[in-house]
Amino acid sequence: MADLPKHPDTLRPQDFAAFKAEKMGKATIFESERILVGLNCFEPGQEHPLHAHEGMDKVYQVIEGRGVFLLEGRELPMEPGVMLVAPEGIPHGIRNDGRERLVVTAILAPGPGKK
Repeated sequence: MADLPKHPDTLRPQDFAAFKAEKMGKATIFESERILVGLNCFEPGQEHPLHAHEGMDKVYQVIEGRGVFLLEGRELPMEPGVMLVAPEGIPHGIRNDGRERLVVTAILAPGPGKK
């Protein structure tokens, strides 16, 4: 895993990917009082079930792999370049139903514990 930048710089999010055999992996790329930028990393078959956030918006951007975004009663295909915005209170989740690893940038504002 790459070291976190100490000042503004370019980076490749997938260089921070952290996978776990038993559940979705998470990695933080940047965190301040206003925002958290991280990665959600999925092995084939892994899922982050439906959940919602109070007082926090979330943006997902697919970096690598394919899967589905879970929304109440809907499943939307995800592939590299696809983005989903989950405003406060909207139930959302992710499932890797593909055969390859799935890497998704997750941007939360404000970050957890900073509300």
